[in-house]
Amino acid sequence: MASFMLAALAWCIPMVMFIFAMEIINVRRWPDLPPGPRPLPVIGNFHVIARSSAHLHRSLAQLAERYGPLMTIWLGRRIPTIIVSTPDAAREVLHNADLAARPAMDAWRAEGHAANSVIYLPPHGKWRAMRRFAATELFAKGRLDALQLLRQEKVQEMVRHVSEHAARGESVEVGHAAFVTVLDLLSRTLFSVDLGTLQGVRHMVRAASVLAATPTISDAIPALAAADLQGARRKLGALIRYAHRVIDEQFAGRRRGRDAGDPRKNDMMDVVLDKEPEWKEGGSPMNYDAVKGMFTEFFVAGTETTSSTVEWAMAELLRHPEWMSKVREELRTVIGTKRVMEESDIGKLPYLQAVVKETLRLHTVVALGFYQAMATTQVQGYTIPKGSTILVNFWAIHRQGDIWTHPDKFMPERFIAKDISFWGNDFELIPFGAGRRICLGLPLAHRMVHLMLGSLISNFSWTLPPEIEENGIDMTDKFGTMVSMATPLKALAANKCDE
Repeated sequence: MASFMLAALAWCIPMVMFIFAMEIINVRRWPDLPPGPRPLPVIGNFHVIARSSAHLHRSLAQLAERYGPLMTIWLGRRIPTIIVSTPDAAREVLHNADLAARPAMDAWRAEGHAANSVIYLPPHGKWRAMRRFAATELFAKGRLDALQLLRQEKVQEMVRHVSEHAARGESVEVGHAAFVTVLDLLSRTLFSVDLGTLQGVRHMVRAASVLAATPTISDAIPALAAADLQGARRKLGALIRYAHRVIDEQFAGRRRGRDAGDPRKNDMMDVVLDKEPEWKEGGSPMNYDAVKGMFTEFFVAGTETTSSTVEWAMAELLRHPEWMSKVREELRTVIGTKRVMEESDIGKLPYLQAVVKETLRLHTVVALGFYQAMATTQVQGYTIPKGSTILVNFWAIHRQGDIWTHPDKFMPERFIAKDISFWGNDFELIPFGAGRRICLGLPLAHRMVHLMLGSLISNFSWTLPPEIEENGIDMTDKFGTMVSMATPLKALAANKCDE
């Protein structure tokens, strides 16, 4: 036994020394990297991140206070991860074409999805064609205007649902009501049908949104990717197959309807069917598989983020009744006797817009933006090596004390006098990202958030259940694909007669 132990030590000691040496060489390979915490051999800074994975956005912000607006951490790989935490640093990164790629997480390779993902494809070729098609055909103002009555009907269904709860004296789970409504709003915009009532679709969206952003061993150690040790690729693959089956059924039904002479619905599906012959004849990289990839991501990326924003906004307004009263009075003045808010009213509602902006600032739903360097480049005097993963900490940017007065407080009035938008030009407020990778569905999300929130406020008086009123709303956040409320918001709605 003793000889065996000695032999094992004789083998292990050189290996450990070799690993230490390689790690030292690796860290010193780029002497101009941004500063950061000292990594341990093999695991890098995993021990730092693992301790606070439930609030990663917060822990990275705390580290950045020590190491600066650009910070390097090592996550077990031989390529560094660069953390960006201030508006100026974010502007340089997000306007740099060499830093506009995305690291494709292993799970997204399921069913070949990464090859048709507008989120993860490199920023050229097929990705550019997909973005152009979405921007000019799907999310163009004229297209969204043409479909606004479909969305209006869906919001009124949400109002009726809440009204039924109010009549029975039951509390409303605000996030769930918003989630189902957003799912139907999206499906109506895409297919002119409601999919939010389908349990399978709701499960697919929620489960995929978690799996899509869950780091795996395969991401840290690509050599183990084939084993799919955590089963993330297999699980996401099943969800993608289900989503594709639903999309296939919608397109098959529409094609049959066209053959039978049914009238056009002028939704996004009709746009795709009109374009397909042009794509085939012109040799475009756009095709039906690319459309399925885009539509799948619209559901996964758009539903939870929009509904969570509405939930956070309602929570803050219930905690600050003075702002609830101001928004309600503004809605009464603008909407008047018609009682129904329309998308065209949004521009006339500065208080409501200020509430949405402050909600997106204080409760940034997508806390971290993921990018990848396609070439070695310089940012603020530091080297960003090719292949580096870059995390832009939107949450930290939105809480900069030298930019925002009382950054941890909900103060919508800061946007009444401050001319700032979240459309990617003002880097103090970039909840949807900026530059080439700015959120593709932002024009639709902008309409949906304001319309849903405004309708909930204008149609009901809201109070908290006694037990929540006594203890206060739990504003703890939960980090995942998005930063959501750890405890779902429940509130009591009262039907409003003429006031």
